[in-house]
Amino acid sequence: MLTRIRNAQLAEHKTVVIPLSKIKVEIAKILKREKYIDDYKKTGKGNKKTLEIDMIYPAVIKEIKRVSKQGQRIYADALALKRIKSGFGVSIVSTSKGLMTNKEARKARLGGEILFEIW
Repeated sequence: MLTRIRNAQLAEHKTVVIPLSKIKVEIAKILKREKYIDDYKKTGKGNKKTLEIDMIYPAVIKEIKRVSKQGQRIYADALALKRIKSGFGVSIVSTSKGLMTNKEARKARLGGEILFEIW
């Protein structure tokens, strides 16, 4: 998902189509709330469900960096969640209460797996 968004941003595409999953929908909700994407919608039916993301132009996303990888998971408690690019970026954290930004996780005093950083 992150690579498709990054490539679409570089190629200046208006929309990105991604296979649908619950975690991708939650990530899209957070990206919309943080104003990194314009909108998203679920399309298709049966086994061919997709998530269609409308991008914002001029480019808002400068970089997306995956932190936790399949071979090395990165976890942090609430106090260890750092600010990204002096507060201009966010990291998405998978907590016991669901996905949230690093700011929300610090406020709720929840730690978890750091999925990726975006700025």
